[in-house]
Amino acid sequence: MELNRKDIQKILEIVVIAILLFWGLQNLSKISFFLGGIFKILFPFLMGFCIAFILNVPMKVIENKLFPFNAKDKKGIKKKLRRPVSLILTVLIVLTIIMLVMLIVIPEIVRTLGVLSTSIPGFTVRVQEWYNNLVTMLPQFIPGAAVTKINWDNINKTMFGFLQNGTTSLLGYTVGIATSIFSGIFNFILGSIFAIYILAQKESLARQIKKVLYAYIPEGKADRIINISTLASKIFSSFLTGQCLDAMILGTMFFVTMSIFRFPYALMVGVLIAFTALIPLIGVLIGLFVGTFMIMVSSPVKAFWFIILFFVLQQIEGNLIYPRVVGSSVGLPGMWVLVAVTLGGSTMGIVGMLVSVPLCSVLYALLRESVVRNLKMKKISTEKLK
Repeated sequence: MELNRKDIQKILEIVVIAILLFWGLQNLSKISFFLGGIFKILFPFLMGFCIAFILNVPMKVIENKLFPFNAKDKKGIKKKLRRPVSLILTVLIVLTIIMLVMLIVIPEIVRTLGVLSTSIPGFTVRVQEWYNNLVTMLPQFIPGAAVTKINWDNINKTMFGFLQNGTTSLLGYTVGIATSIFSGIFNFILGSIFAIYILAQKESLARQIKKVLYAYIPEGKADRIINISTLASKIFSSFLTGQCLDAMILGTMFFVTMSIFRFPYALMVGVLIAFTALIPLIGVLIGLFVGTFMIMVSSPVKAFWFIILFFVLQQIEGNLIYPRVVGSSVGLPGMWVLVAVTLGGSTMGIVGMLVSVPLCSVLYALLRESVVRNLKMKKISTEKLK
């Protein structure tokens, strides 16, 4: 059996790949360290790309509403103002929303902390009395004696000793936290600037990427990559829109139910949960922690009922609203949305929950297209599938 030039080239490619794979398995720590360094360098630009993708969704709406496309005005004043005005309005709208959330949430938290700092002894006494009454009424469920009066002198001595012995460690932690905060702020500013550059000239960047693809990849494969990228971009944009709508619905549910049952801080908790619900898994837990803490200052009993209300509304939102709102926006059935969120969260944590739904939507669309194409090739009618 004679080998031609193509066969020899394929054999050499397989040998090289096998050698590289073997070397990689033997040097996983070095590769991990190298990739970590590369990721650290590219992180601001990856963040900028994510920010640009998020801001592009409202920016396209503003462009289409304020500056509808007109073929006769390709070089007119509207064409020149369309992108910069839309970009500026998008940034202003996002900053305004963030500022409104901060103006609603932060003053309430500061006020609660001020009240708490002046009423810790009274608050502690109320908690003790509430717990003692609970122990008296339900001794079979809460074993143990009632809580005695707290010795504040011993607590003060213990805290003073802790601060005295842990000053050095505290300073070290403070320096580390300050460095991390400064690095995060620097990366965010650099990423935001990079995002503005991407949004300002996204059409030219898209043309450059297409040129590179068609220059180095066969035309058929390049067309396939572009089609899949377009589909992914459309689905991820729809997912982002559905996620925002779901967060607004969840925040409204909390505000209405808390107002009906006369819970304190209804508006603040509703806004906070709507804003933090955009962060998968941890976001709603932040709303739960802050809301419970603030309500507990005024009434521990209402804080307990707030926790129950939170989990009830969370179950309604997670099992009924989220699959319908987000699933319909990305074209994925509700059952598969739940499967995608569960698998993504269990395998890759928060990032997995964030990208699992749109990623599965892309795979679902590609699989559906492949199934339809193969059924047509085999000439199988839809009547057989009913």
